[in-house]
Amino acid sequence: MSFTIQKDNVVPYGPEELRSFRVYGFEWIDNLHFLVDPKEFLGSRTEAYEEVAKERFLEAGWAGDGKIQLLWLPPFVFPLSLGVASEGVILWHVKQKDDGVSFLLAPVALPFEEFQQ
Repeated sequence: MSFTIQKDNVVPYGPEELRSFRVYGFEWIDNLHFLVDPKEFLGSRTEAYEEVAKERFLEAGWAGDGKIQLLWLPPFVFPLSLGVASEGVILWHVKQKDDGVSFLLAPVALPFEEFQQ
């Protein structure tokens, strides 16, 4: 098998660091097949991360429904000038059931036109 990052290294920060992440809202992320349950990478530590993620999403207007999952963005989707690590970026994602709005927590500014203010 080719090299891959060990699952326990995919989320390289503690739950409290989620408080410094940027929050985004987006209409609509409808292909949920590539989202992963955080338990796959965090195991018994998942609850501590989800508590902070829920808090951040609620502050941003999330209705509190939907399943929190992880979304990986490879480094090549970012401009080289951002200096994103070769491992890419893990986003925290939840999609509201009532209107389909997705909320994202990102450790870096997302350089996509939809997120520019």
